[in-house]
Amino acid sequence: MTGYIGKRPHTTEKRREGMPRPATIRTMFRKVLVANRGEIAVRVIRALREFEIDSVAVYSDVDRAALHVRMADEAVCLGAADSRESYLNIERVIDAARRTGADAVHPGYGFLSENAAFAQACVDAGLTFIGPSPETIRRMGSKTAARAIARDAGVPTVPGAAGTVSELGEALAIAAEVGYPVLLKAAAGGGGKGMRLVSTAGEMEAALRDASSEAERAFHDARVYIEKAVVRPRHIEIQVLGDQHGNLIHLGERECSLQRRHQKVIEESPSPLMAIHPELRERMGEAACRAARAAGYYNAGTVEFLVDASLNFYFLEMNTRLQVEHPVTELVTGYDLVHQQLRIAAGQRLEISQKDVRWRGSAIECRIYAEDPENGFLPSPGTITRLHRPTGPGVRLDAGVYLGWTIPMEYDPLVAKLAVHAETRHLAIARLRGALEEYSVNGVKTTISFFHQILNDPEFRAGHLHTGFIEEYMARRGKEAPDEKVVEMAALAGALAAAKGEGSPRSGAFAARPAVSRWRVSGRERGLR
Repeated sequence: MTGYIGKRPHTTEKRREGMPRPATIRTMFRKVLVANRGEIAVRVIRALREFEIDSVAVYSDVDRAALHVRMADEAVCLGAADSRESYLNIERVIDAARRTGADAVHPGYGFLSENAAFAQACVDAGLTFIGPSPETIRRMGSKTAARAIARDAGVPTVPGAAGTVSELGEALAIAAEVGYPVLLKAAAGGGGKGMRLVSTAGEMEAALRDASSEAERAFHDARVYIEKAVVRPRHIEIQVLGDQHGNLIHLGERECSLQRRHQKVIEESPSPLMAIHPELRERMGEAACRAARAAGYYNAGTVEFLVDASLNFYFLEMNTRLQVEHPVTELVTGYDLVHQQLRIAAGQRLEISQKDVRWRGSAIECRIYAEDPENGFLPSPGTITRLHRPTGPGVRLDAGVYLGWTIPMEYDPLVAKLAVHAETRHLAIARLRGALEEYSVNGVKTTISFFHQILNDPEFRAGHLHTGFIEEYMARRGKEAPDEKVVEMAALAGALAAAKGEGSPRSGAFAARPAVSRWRVSGRERGLR
């Protein structure tokens, strides 16, 4: 059932009543629909407020009381909790924009953000899509097409198939040519879906079948391609920013090597590698800009690379949207990427040149999930019964939850992104440890304590990072992650428990925080009453 919540008493129009809008704002938009949920919807709504632009939230039935709905000037219910009936339903999102009189749409990340058909539907409806052109999204959305564009632009790519493979014989021939181990990867999407590591020819048949099946379920596209597996690589991405007048720059790198099930969990800028090899940033930045120019790119985007032990880097893919981890770039450069997106979408020229970009200090972000780190990071949906947020100099928390909010099982269990900024990486790690100590979320299990353990790890502190880091760390602790079917079953069980009021606070080995006594914290709280 779709529905509509009218304007709030605190609408932007009322806030600016009788006040002239700055000239830079008059050239932008009157009202923007945010086609997303959670912390990224909150992040965009805040940026719209700063530019005195009205915001429209969309939500599903289970998100009716969500924070982004409460913050927006207007809100429209798209339908049931199933994303296909709400956040992924193009027709309903476009209809919501029409009904509310929005003149632009910000897609956030995930959901429809890299869907070329959605971007085209916005254009066809007379709406400005705050992102690149539909054609660019289409070209870079195909992993094989993106690799070809990058290769033609002189950007190094991982050796592998020029196109997709579907036959076992063809797959075996390509693998034999590039050499094992190889990766099978979905042509239509990322996030680890449809990805399989193949170490020998005997593993190929099952891996090809499983990868194709998973890609079909995740992206409705069974096509996969083969590339050489880079052993223990770093995953480093470059943030690019381009306007519609041909100006394009990069804002440096983000180190995204710490991943779990191919999903990034800790990101930082600058990469520790750049402290040793500062010339690598310039080389990778130039390569990223070449790939983006070749794709006709404008707005904010990210070019992702793998970097091997010999400092060779290889194009991986391009994300044609704002990244989850964009706050670390904002902290070290001082540029607000959502502000830049709005200006570019409104047709303005970039006011930043490459020589203007400077990187100051170090920023680290960790993604706080409602997951149980003691039990293979199984999802832990439920109601937040206690919430204490970290504060202080250089601490940033991008969250989409509040005390009493029930984290639904239907979506990604991201609670918040906690980022810090300091003069050096050493101080940033210390500041993040302190912020994690202050951060308390009860009623659900979270990854807060897990990150505290990672930050104490000597290998992490030394900057010895690679994409298999967390698996190796967990193996040292004797912990293993479950397969995807176990995760899905646990999510369902957790949701049923939450519905019965059986949510549990943190406990166990990972929850132990030896640096601060819980008795002492309790005593402080009593003393402040």
